[in-house]
Amino acid sequence: MTILAIDTSNYALGVALLEENQVLGEYITNLKKNHSIRIMPAIQTLMQDCDRVPADLTKVVVAKGPGSYTGVRIGVTIAKTLAWSLKIPLVGVSSLEILAAGTGRYFDGYVSPLFDARRGQVYTGLYQYKNDELIQVEQDQLIMLNDWARYLIKMDKPILFVGNDLPIHQEEIAEALGTKAIYAAITEHNPRPSELALLGQFQSEEDVHSFVPNYIRLAEAEAKWLEANRKIFKGQD
Repeated sequence: MTILAIDTSNYALGVALLEENQVLGEYITNLKKNHSIRIMPAIQTLMQDCDRVPADLTKVVVAKGPGSYTGVRIGVTIAKTLAWSLKIPLVGVSSLEILAAGTGRYFDGYVSPLFDARRGQVYTGLYQYKNDELIQVEQDQLIMLNDWARYLIKMDKPILFVGNDLPIHQEEIAEALGTKAIYAAITEHNPRPSELALLGQFQSEEDVHSFVPNYIRLAEAEAKWLEANRKIFKGQD
């Protein structure tokens, strides 16, 4: 089994090749550059360096969000195209779950991966390793950080926070949770595409045609369009 993992759901861009129980190669950057231009050359370079061709692939695993609307769409579109054209399974994995997987394996507590969602909000969830299996304790969600902190203070174990947007919220987290909050090292904030491949290794495949990203919330433009048209439709009743 040779798995290609793709993550463009946030600023970090990552691709990896996992074959059986070995990571053949992994490429990660954390740059504010156009993923649509860089992702295919990254995949091609990784495949060439690992002496693999598209026909060798047996599964594609992609980060399905939440995250950047454009970034998530790019990764999912490319993953769907590859899976459809190569006639191989496609698996989608939560972008937050990838972060939790990369840091929580040897942590005796809960992991709260987070992405900034502006206006005091974060995309986050709660995870925990049990017997080397990553368990989702609380589902991925969009929530005000202060509300999330009030919930976490009731937990019976420390909480490990991870994500490149952590510095935006770390002061507020520290004020709310004190020593109950633990912070991942800066080397752990980039989601590892090899962890993405490992997570998707035995997960059920998606229907290539109906699979869509998990944005959790609508893009602002979409929300405004729906609100405007809701008023129009009401006027027609």
